[in-house]
This record gives sequence, C-alpha cells and structure tokens, in this order.
Amino acid sequence: MAAPATFVVVVACLVASALCGGVCRAQDMDNEWARYRGFFGGGGTLLPQSDVDLLEFPLNLEYLEAEFFCWSALGYGLDGIDVNLTGGGPPPIGGQTAALTPFVRDVATQFCYQEVGHLRAIKQNVRGFPRPQLDISATNIGKIVEQAMNTTLDPPFNPYENSLNFLIASYIIPYVGLTGYVGANPKLLTPQARRLVAGLLGVESAQDAVIRALLYERGLSRVASYGVGVAEVTAHISDLRNELGRRGVKGEGLVVAPGEGPEGQTVGNIIAGDRYSLAYDRTPEEILGIVYGTGSPAQAGGFFPQGADGRIARGLLM
Repeated sequence: MAAPATFVVVVACLVASALCGGVCRAQDMDNEWARYRGFFGGGGTLLPQSDVDLLEFPLNLEYLEAEFFCWSALGYGLDGIDVNLTGGGPPPIGGQTAALTPFVRDVATQFCYQEVGHLRAIKQNVRGFPRPQLDISATNIGKIVEQAMNTTLDPPFNPYENSLNFLIASYIIPYVGLTGYVGANPKLLTPQARRLVAGLLGVESAQDAVIRALLYERGLSRVASYGVGVAEVTAHISDLRNELGRRGVKGEGLVVAPGEGPEGQTVGNIIAGDRYSLAYDRTPEEILGIVYGTGSPAQAGGFFPQGADGRIARGLLM
C-alpha cells in the first residue's frame, strides 16, 4: 500500500522539476516527502503525520472509557483483560466495582468490551502510547458533579454507589469523545483514517444515546438526597462542559427550553444536536480543557492528573 503513495510523490517532484527547468533539488524532494511521512500502520499502510496525530489523540479518551466501564462492570480494568493494551502505563486511580442492577451491568459490560475493541482498532493503525495516569475515583468524579452543580453535595456523589449514579457519571464521558471524532473527521487526509474514525464515532454515538435514553426515562427521578432531578443534573453537566470547552454551546441536557429542541418542536432532547440536529464538534484543545476540568489544554487535572499523551496533547501542556 505504501508504493502508490511513494510513486505519486516521486512523479509530482519529477513534474515540478521539469516545469522549473531542473531546479528541483534532492533536498526539495526530501522536504516534499516529509509532508507525507507517517507511521506504517496495519497492513503497512502509510499515514501522514497529521492523521497519525489525530488518530492517536482519541486514545486518551478510549483509555478513560475502557477503564471506567470495565472497572464499574467487572471490578477490574485493562490489566485484567489484556495487559498489552496498557503499554506499561500506570493503573488507574480509584477504580471499583459499581453496585449495578443486572440490566445496567450488562450494558456497562458491553461498553467495556467495545472500548477494548476501540483501543485495538486504533493501535492497529497507529503506534499509540502507554495508558496515561487516569483518575476514575469516586472522589474525583464526585468533584466534577459538584463543580457542575456549583455546590457541595452531602453525602458526596459516588458514581459506583448505584445504577443511577453510574449512568450520570457515564453521561460525562463518551459524549466528549464523540464530539472529538466529529471534529477530527474533516481534518483527516486518508480514507483509512476517515473510515476508522467513522466506525469509532458510530459506536461512541450509540453509547451516548443509550446513556441518555436510560437517563431520560428517569428524568424526573430525584438523585439520592440532593433534591434535584436527573434532567436538571444533566443540564448542569452539559453547561459545565460548554464552559470548560470555551467555544459556546456544544451540548445540552435531556430537557431544553421551549423552542430549543429538534426543529423547535420539543423540549425533550434525548439526543444532543445543533439547530439542524447535527452532532456538535470539538477540537483537542476543547476536549482537554473539559477532561482536565480546568478549561485549559495547558493545565492538567481532573481525569488526567499528569496530563494526556500523544503529540497533540503534549504539545499543549505547559
């Protein structure tokens, strides 16, 4: 698969040489080839460096989702499933088994293994990097919910305590990843990369839809002893993501103001979308600001206490 790409570049340089009267030097060819130099992925396919970077960046989110869903459903994460997928990275902080109903545990288990599959798929195409340090502790996720609610909750929010809390915590995570895939897709140069991202986006979107549907059914239910409904909590979480992303509204809760639902006809908002019901997009900078909980891609924290990995994330850290 590498030969056609090489052939195109060489021919382009030869044509350019003829047009410029033979001034095209070997150094010029080296510079042109450098634009296309990437990582030989599965099947020996050559990807440009920009595609490699955009495919590696989501590994951060896929690691996070895999660890959270697997720990919640199974009581162990990647180290107990396939340690090779961790790349030797440190185990996550605070993972534990969630007290889930059989139905929600079944859903979480499916999500767990879907995320494992996503990690395998990405790493078949790019080299990747070891699992970053992740914080999926009840304390950290509880702080995120408190940040969204702008109050101190008593007792502290615990995502592992019951199925409803788990679903609320799950509401925080996959949606961020899917907006990243929407944002990355038009920037990708090769069909191979676009095909991979389309496949990842389809499943991430479906996961988010399942989570939102299960929460929508419980929209008027009260969350523990906090005196607030599920729909209100999702609205606060979406508002926090918008605030941390710093690029306007790119997500809404399960219920919106009159006129803001699909075609302005509903207040129910089971699937988030813009005025045309198209999925929102986010850049790596926006995503890092959200998952760090700091609003800045240069200031680590939140789910990534030591920062995310990959060329894009490392290049944005202070």
